[in-house]
Amino acid sequence: MIYGYARISSETQSYDGQLEALKAAGCQKIFAEKYTGKTAGDRKQLQALLGKVCEGDVVVVTKIDRFARSTLDLLAMLKDLEARGVGFKSLGDPMIDTTSAHGELLLTMLGAIATFERRLIRQRCSEGTARAKAEGKHLGRKPALNVHQRREALRMLGDGDTQRAVARLLGVGQATIARLADVDTTPAA
Repeated sequence: MIYGYARISSETQSYDGQLEALKAAGCQKIFAEKYTGKTAGDRKQLQALLGKVCEGDVVVVTKIDRFARSTLDLLAMLKDLEARGVGFKSLGDPMIDTTSAHGELLLTMLGAIATFERRLIRQRCSEGTARAKAEGKHLGRKPALNVHQRREALRMLGDGDTQRAVARLLGVGQATIARLADVDTTPAA
């Protein structure tokens, strides 16, 4: 069976043009929704479509951006469809057609490019983190207590106050005071 999927992102838009194109492409059942959600899991009609299709079926959309919001999202959904023996066609992007050899080749190349891009991003992040550490920049959350508060907390603990009492007084969690008590992080004055 040939299924269509149409989506618009705002109430002021109309998907009449998408519906006409999908009908002209031979879609026997069309799932349509007005939704701007970023993830496929938020789109009820898309989920209904993906739950209904089975081996031998084909999913048709007018444009890829109506089906997926990112390359990674697209590739994940297409991989799922492929594993289930379901084809995919985009009318506005004729090279995206998993029912043809050319379409499969293009999707394989898109997958490789997405993987390459993820690796480059990860590498740049690692390099940036290493550079920041080398420059002595603090990474992560800011400390809950400043130097003076840490010093005062340690003094209070030394005077016999409980961790709970010190935490309440300073407006932090007891775990913060417990960590402070375990490792004296007070810098030399």
